[in-house]
Amino acid sequence: MPSKVDHDMRHKRRATGNKSQGGSRSENRHALARLLTTVAVAVLLAGCSDRPATAPRPTKTLRITFTQEPDNLNPLYTSMWFSALTREFWLRTTLLAWNDTPEPIPEIAAEIPSHANGGVSSDGLTLTYNLRHQVAWSDGTPLTAADYVFTYQMLMHEKNTVQTRDPYDKYVANVEAPDPYTLVVRLHRPFAAWATRIFGSSNGGAIPRHILEPVFRGDGTLDHAAWNRHPTVGHGPFRLQAWEAGSHLLFAADPSYWRGAPKIERILIRIVPDDAAQVATLKTGETDMGMFISWADVPDLQKLGTLDIVQVSSGFKESLFFNLSPERGHPAQQERRVRQALVMAIDREQLSKDLLFGLTRPALTFWDHSPFADTTVAPLAYDPIGAARLLDEAGWHTRPDGWRAKDGQRLALRYVTTTRDIRKHTQVVVQQMLQRLGIAVEIYNHTSDVFFSGYGDGGPIARGQYDLAQWTTAPDGFPDPDTAQWLCAEIPSEQNPAGGNWTYLCDPLLDQLLREQASTVDAQTRRDLFQHMSRIIAEQVYWVSLWDDPDVYAVHKRVKNVRLSGVMPYWHCYAWEVTQEGTPTP
Repeated sequence: MPSKVDHDMRHKRRATGNKSQGGSRSENRHALARLLTTVAVAVLLAGCSDRPATAPRPTKTLRITFTQEPDNLNPLYTSMWFSALTREFWLRTTLLAWNDTPEPIPEIAAEIPSHANGGVSSDGLTLTYNLRHQVAWSDGTPLTAADYVFTYQMLMHEKNTVQTRDPYDKYVANVEAPDPYTLVVRLHRPFAAWATRIFGSSNGGAIPRHILEPVFRGDGTLDHAAWNRHPTVGHGPFRLQAWEAGSHLLFAADPSYWRGAPKIERILIRIVPDDAAQVATLKTGETDMGMFISWADVPDLQKLGTLDIVQVSSGFKESLFFNLSPERGHPAQQERRVRQALVMAIDREQLSKDLLFGLTRPALTFWDHSPFADTTVAPLAYDPIGAARLLDEAGWHTRPDGWRAKDGQRLALRYVTTTRDIRKHTQVVVQQMLQRLGIAVEIYNHTSDVFFSGYGDGGPIARGQYDLAQWTTAPDGFPDPDTAQWLCAEIPSEQNPAGGNWTYLCDPLLDQLLREQASTVDAQTRRDLFQHMSRIIAEQVYWVSLWDDPDVYAVHKRVKNVRLSGVMPYWHCYAWEVTQEGTPTP
């Protein structure tokens, strides 16, 4: 699943990083770009009507803030959540969608495949989708099964440096189009998560063959296709009208959308530098919808009386990851006792109280709030004395200068995350806690597009340029629990740049269980497998939750008929409405 407040990969940007807490030159350039393009936003909005630029904003425009900017809009080249969110406006080509229940509903598929309707074969190896006949791309070209076949071919082609080929490379034998409105997916073995992970909500649907096939024939790759960042053709209730880097994305209603014209004429996504900037626009009424609201900001926003605060469970956990590559990560944390000590040295409960107002707590397992969680897993409690003892036992002793070392190597860890305020604050708190035990912590921050860049684009996390890393993540196929991020075969390399196992973990038993669950269709057996995996992850300290991370939205009361989903948040955007209420923006 796309990583929520961050994930997106690459248009060949190299990670240079910013070790301090201050903004980088890149961020300053973005701030300048936002300033210089403020007038451009006004002109764009004014240009959509006969009103002068100084007139009040048209009531049919909905304003949303993003605290991170998409770096690529082609779903083959990104796993960034902010990029995925935009697709619900302009590239709604998943075969199924997920409503706010969350339950699957047909999107491009006319019905949900099942054994009863013949869509799922008796052996579970063939999925047959009947597609809607009335669906077309925004330029009027019919959207057909051939688009999905082409998408599969591009995803699997070695000349395309895609973000990941999972799960297609493991489970899909072929994708066929016997006729324009019948799509057949043939599997090597049964795949329990097919509804979300085969042209689904976790990885996107089809891309337009008639636009991109000529590009591939001419260039031999889609890596540099202009459509990746400036798509002229899509399918959804809106069309991308403009994208000004560092400033905004503007979407205009597409009256040809198969469900009918949306009730909103325009959606303006403003790129703001951080949480504080988003909160400021919410307080002044300059935005109608803020997302991934920091817990610390909730009390003040509730007091305004103009906003509804909406929490949506989405499977995400703010997580602390260890680099488990012997070649890339610090040698100390390759040992379980050291990983235990690191977790025991961090007072996660106090961190949640101080930084998050006690509105959330650390999750116990990766699959909390689902039937697949093992509720018997005991958390590693805050115990700095016990942590010090474990470090001593592992041979990492305190030197006269106060820092721990072993065989002449200091225990100094690179702690890397994005530029989001709450994460930077967390870094400082964790740094202080670990330093009390003689563990040095060097803080690095990257803008999200750099942080989540894939191995092929030099992404710092994908290439293992960290010891501790923080981001929020969820099962790949949420609400299905399937995930591939700890599979040995997903470790990225020059030979496997699309690998998504950025912790470089390879545990043969865990790997076996992950593969087994993916092909297990019996619910209880699959639940048992996940609970076994939860125990392994907890005992070996491969992963730890800093806090449970449901999606928190602030929605202005002038916006009506909003139904948000933890799987596809904007699934209902075609029915959103705005009223005359609210502060007009010149």
